[in-house]
Amino acid sequence: MNRTVITVVGKDTIGIIAAVCTYLAENNVNILDITQTTLRDYFTMMMIVDINNCNVPFSELRDGLAAVGQSKGLEIKCQKEEIFNQMHRI
Repeated sequence: MNRTVITVVGKDTIGIIAAVCTYLAENNVNILDITQTTLRDYFTMMMIVDINNCNVPFSELRDGLAAVGQSKGLEIKCQKEEIFNQMHRI
């Protein structure tokens, strides 16, 4: 499995989850796990996805998610799981 970590942070608005999930579905990305919360007026979400069957290169997926975020005033980061784990290892 080729797992990737996606994080979404920004001002809470209607349709954030729908926009991100629609983009992932259009690119044949499978969502394995998802958690989200709203802290006052701020939205946060973390997803673990499987990109084995993704129909675009990783760099294009990452840039596309960033563009989805920009259009909604969010910051969306997409990192391969092994890099995410190394960056957050104590």
